[in-house]
Amino acid sequence: MINITLPDGAIRQFEKGISVLDIAKSISEGLARKVLAAEVNGLVVDTSRVINENATLKLLTWNDREGKNTFWHSSAHLMAEAVESMFPGVKFWVGPPVDNGFYYDMDLGDRKMNEEDLNALEKKMNELAKKNSEFIRKELSKTEALKYFTEKGDEYKLDLLSNLNDGEITFYTQGSFTDLCRGPHIPNTSFIKAIKLTSIAGAYWKGDEKNKMLTRVYGVTFPAQKELDEYLLMLEEAKKRDHRKLGKELSIYTMDDDVGQGLIMWMPNGTVIIEELEKLAKETENEAGYKRVVTPHIAKESMYLTSGHLPYYADSMYPPMEMEGEKYYLRSMNCPHHHKIFAAEPKSYRDLPYRIAEYGTVYRYEQSGELFGLMRVRCLHMNDAHIYCTKAQFNDEFRAVNEMYLKYFKIFGIEKYVMRLSLHSPDKLGIKYVNEPALWKETETMVRNVLTESGIPFVEVQDEAAFYGPKIDVQIYSAIGREFTLATNQVDFSQGRSFKLEYTSEENISETPLIIHRAPLGTHERFIGFLLEQYAGKFPTWLAPVQVKVLPISDKFLDYAKSVSDKLKKADIRCEVDDRHEKIGKKIRDTELLKVPYMLIVGEKEMNENMVSVRRQGKGDVGAKPVGEFITEIVAEVKERSAE
Repeated sequence: MINITLPDGAIRQFEKGISVLDIAKSISEGLARKVLAAEVNGLVVDTSRVINENATLKLLTWNDREGKNTFWHSSAHLMAEAVESMFPGVKFWVGPPVDNGFYYDMDLGDRKMNEEDLNALEKKMNELAKKNSEFIRKELSKTEALKYFTEKGDEYKLDLLSNLNDGEITFYTQGSFTDLCRGPHIPNTSFIKAIKLTSIAGAYWKGDEKNKMLTRVYGVTFPAQKELDEYLLMLEEAKKRDHRKLGKELSIYTMDDDVGQGLIMWMPNGTVIIEELEKLAKETENEAGYKRVVTPHIAKESMYLTSGHLPYYADSMYPPMEMEGEKYYLRSMNCPHHHKIFAAEPKSYRDLPYRIAEYGTVYRYEQSGELFGLMRVRCLHMNDAHIYCTKAQFNDEFRAVNEMYLKYFKIFGIEKYVMRLSLHSPDKLGIKYVNEPALWKETETMVRNVLTESGIPFVEVQDEAAFYGPKIDVQIYSAIGREFTLATNQVDFSQGRSFKLEYTSEENISETPLIIHRAPLGTHERFIGFLLEQYAGKFPTWLAPVQVKVLPISDKFLDYAKSVSDKLKKADIRCEVDDRHEKIGKKIRDTELLKVPYMLIVGEKEMNENMVSVRRQGKGDVGAKPVGEFITEIVAEVKERSAE
């Protein structure tokens, strides 16, 4: 008999060789019908997988992230089967799940795919799904796999095989389609009830513009038609809230080929938002005892070798520059610079916790095919900070960082969030992770305990930690339910030793501090992209680039409009006057489109009584007020940083 430990801690006994699906059936037939895959000892596997030894087991359904990923990866294979039936001879590269669905990259030869083809493919996928084809897993030797794809003349799969060894190669077959794939997959195609192929794009093989351009088809599937209908409605709303569209319409940012891909230039309106976010961060961090620092944008290779970022992180860094016989890199992270600041002066236990913060600019060489508006860029401005503390101080410091997140969530009206506790993978110690098994276990337990004691919702994921310690990835959801990775909160038990960081303990012994890497507001780029969607471009007053626009009914009242504007500016309110020779109706409509929080309409009555007629974005006319009263109210609203 073997012991199977379930997520609630319950232990059940079964015969060796029992399948995941049979375990699910023993718990509940209804549950078994919903199970898509399972985590066995942290590894996601098919429901057909048999278990021969004691194990932890989590059954995955559509409600689990890994369950959705399995569902969508299987849907990519279903799409490939449909494509193969319509485009004989097609060759496939990779077809992974993504945040909302899946895609598959394919070589169609000289043929092109169009929107009509997508409609036909959807119909074919629905037809194939109803065949209830099982996803069958088969292990092959490298020799067998090479023979299979050599006979097919498939250079793409042969390239993938070049990086695999015997014991690492599996094929999956459903219906008439067979693919090289590590899996896992859902039990059969009947789980896929609703299908929508969303777009066609070009993608260079391996993301390298020197390689052939492949066809990439995106799609999304669901276990029920109702969920697809709801998703399509959300998609329509998402188009209206697309940060790239709004960023252009509201003059937030721009990009230019002469500057380079993924390099954002912030326009005056975007710069206002940046300055307000930095002001908020600085106020919050000053209250929390952080000290501000400024560090260079480049550093010598030796520093990144010490930190361990080279070679672990080399693929994401810009190539080095050589000067005076030394290699210099554009920095892709701020932490090594901050460690040098900590080391610059002797520290004792009385100096800890030592907290330093910087809105640091970092450069990361994202693949051109992965760049996306503000969400994936090559130059980032990060709300970074590092806390150097003792083990005894760790719980309080880590909890305080999490509480800072919660404060920001309230300010920005973020109601749905979850913390992803990213753990290491024991079999990758010394390869992907620092080889310190005892320290991994200790620090992961420390982080887990803080989250549990704080009552903060979190999920655990394997094999996503930083190379130097466990981390929390903060997942937030916008007003229309789209998920964003906001920021990270990392524990580091390694770099302190690498940089020989020390403090003198109360017992007069040299100790190495624990390090917490944190960035509660993430980067300007990603966070402003999120906020554009969250607010649909209608920023709360404190954050809006232009907070008030004064609209004179005619030129006769232009001087009065300017005098009102001057009073608002003296109160630090961002204000403009619409002095165009246009009718008041057009001025109002244009200002609504620019999503300015307040419009002040002034004519003869307002001028004679030193009043303004107030219109609120999205609410319309809210009545006339004395200028002084309006200024008092808006100043209070800005100071409060209301999320409305």
